[in-house]
Amino acid sequence: MSLQSQKVRKISFEGDALRMSMDWSVDDLDRVQVLVESTQGASHPSSYHLGELVGEMEKGVFQAGGKPAVYTTTDICDGVAQAHDGMHYSLLSRDMIASMVEIHALATPFDAMVLTSAGDKAVPAHLMAIARLDIPAIHVPGGAMGAGPCLRSNEELWHMSVEVEQNKMTKEEFLAFQRSCCPTCGACQYMGTAATMQVMAEALGLALPWTALIPATNAEIRRAAREAGRQVMRLVEEDIRPSRILTRQAFENAIMIHSAIGGSLNAVMHLIAIAREAGIVLRAEELDDIHRRIPVLVDTKTAGKYPTELFWYAGGVPAVMEELRDYLHLDALTATGKTVAENLETYRRSEMPRFAEMFLANYKLNRRDVIYPMKKPLKPEGSLAVLKGNLAPAGATIKKSAVAAEMMVHQGPVKVFDSEREAVDALTARKIEPGDVVILRYQGPRATGMPEMFFMSELIASDPVLSRTTSLVTDGRFSGATRGPCVGYLGPEALDGGPVAIVQDGDLVRIDIPNRTIDIVGTAGIQRTALEMADVIAERLSRWEKPVISHKGVLRQYTALARPALEGGSCNL
Repeated sequence: MSLQSQKVRKISFEGDALRMSMDWSVDDLDRVQVLVESTQGASHPSSYHLGELVGEMEKGVFQAGGKPAVYTTTDICDGVAQAHDGMHYSLLSRDMIASMVEIHALATPFDAMVLTSAGDKAVPAHLMAIARLDIPAIHVPGGAMGAGPCLRSNEELWHMSVEVEQNKMTKEEFLAFQRSCCPTCGACQYMGTAATMQVMAEALGLALPWTALIPATNAEIRRAAREAGRQVMRLVEEDIRPSRILTRQAFENAIMIHSAIGGSLNAVMHLIAIAREAGIVLRAEELDDIHRRIPVLVDTKTAGKYPTELFWYAGGVPAVMEELRDYLHLDALTATGKTVAENLETYRRSEMPRFAEMFLANYKLNRRDVIYPMKKPLKPEGSLAVLKGNLAPAGATIKKSAVAAEMMVHQGPVKVFDSEREAVDALTARKIEPGDVVILRYQGPRATGMPEMFFMSELIASDPVLSRTTSLVTDGRFSGATRGPCVGYLGPEALDGGPVAIVQDGDLVRIDIPNRTIDIVGTAGIQRTALEMADVIAERLSRWEKPVISHKGVLRQYTALARPALEGGSCNL
C-alpha cells in the first residue's frame, strides 16, 4: 500500500509542523490521511444537520486507524433560490463544489475521502469529485426530510400562494402550512433531484447499501456514517478506487434504478457529467433506451403518493434491486468491496428490512404500497423520455411518468417568453390559454446558467385545466419535483442558435412522447409540411441575431465555459 501523504512528507517538512499545531499527534502523522468533506452549513435543511454525520464519519476513520481531517464547502438551496436571480447560480454551484473538493484533496494531499451531502447539486458535485480524483472514497447520503402534515410536502406552497392571491385560501392557512410542511432536516420529501441523486450514489456503488434516503432523524443514519468511515479504510487497504467501481455497467445499473424510482430529469445531466469525469461517454439516448425497458416501481411524490422516507422503510434501493435483479449487472463492484449480488445476499439475510417495514404500519401501509413488483409495475415504462425534432435537433427531455395520458401527444399554438417572470405574469393574468405551448427560452447553461423553471411549471401543474391541456417547453431545466407536460433541456439552446431561438407566437408545435418527437409543424396557426417548415426555420435563423447577455463574476465564467445540458452542463475546462 503506497500512500501519497507519506510520499509528500519526505519532501514537505513544514506540513508536519503545521499539522502538529492543530489536533495531530506524532503517531497521527504516520496514519492514512482521510478527507472528511461535507456541505454542512446553514444554507438549507439538506445540509444543516450534516455536522452530526461528519462527527460519526470521523469516529469511523479513527476506529479503523486513520486520521480524518474535516473540510466543508456548503451548497445552496434551489427552493430558497426560486423565483429570483439567485437561481442562476444553482447549477454552477455543482461544478464549484466539485472543484473545491478537488482542491482540498490534492493540495494536502489525502489518501482517501468520505463525503456527505444531501442536496440537489451537492450530491452530484461530490460524485463528480469522487470520479475525478480516483482515490478510495465513499459517499454518505444525508437522508430524507420527514413528511409534512397528512404526508404533504413543501412544493405545494407554489400553487397555494396563487390560491391566497385569488382568495381561495386565507393567508393564515398558508402560513400555518408553510410553518409545518418541512418538519425536519434532510432532502425534500419527494423524488426530486436531491432524493434521486442520493439513490444514484447508492445505485452506482459509491454509497453503502440501503443508505440512500434514510430518514434524517433516524439513528440508523449515524450508524451508516460511522461505518462509511471504517469502510473507506478497508478500501485503502485493498486499493479499491472509484475507477474500479464506476464502470459502464455501474452506470447502466444506476439508469435502471433511476427508471424504476421515477427519478428526476436533472439526473440525466448529472449522470452524464459524473460519467464524463470517469472517462465514460454517456448519451441521453442510452437513458431513454433503458427507460423503455424498465418500468416505474416506486410510488413517491410528486408524481406519486408517498414521501421518500417511506421508500426507505419499504426497503429502499436494495428492495428495488431485488425486483430488477434479472436486469442488473450483479457482478458490478461496490464500495463495500463486494459485488451487487453479494450485497443483496447480505440484505436478504439481515433482520433490519423486516423491522424497518414495521414503520409503514404507522401509516397503515405495507412495502408493496410503495415499491411495486416487476410483474405488476406502477407504470409500464420508466420515468423519462428523450425527444428530438426540428425544435430540438440535439434532443430534449421530459418526465413522462408525471404526464397525464391525454397529454402524451399535444399540438398547440406557441406563446414565447424570454424570462420566467414574463411567463408567470402572463399566466396569472390569464393570457395563457388551454391548449397553448408555452416556450421559455434563453434559459440554457450558456445563457443564464440554466435556472430551473419550477415556479412556472408548478403553476401549470396545479391548474386543473392547464395541467391537462397546456405544455411548457424550455432550454432551461426543471425541478425534480416537476409534474405535468414539461419539456426541458432543449438543444441546441437558444443562445447557441438552436431553433427554439426563432420560434414565434402563433407557430404550432407538436410534442409526441410515444414517438419521441418535438417539432414546429406550422406558422400563424396553419399546419405546414416538413419541407416548408425546414425552409421557414432556415430563413429565420439566417436573420437571427445573437442577443447580448452579460454577467459578472463566477456566473460569467460558468456561462462562458459550460457544456450543453445533455452533455452534462459542466464547465468545459
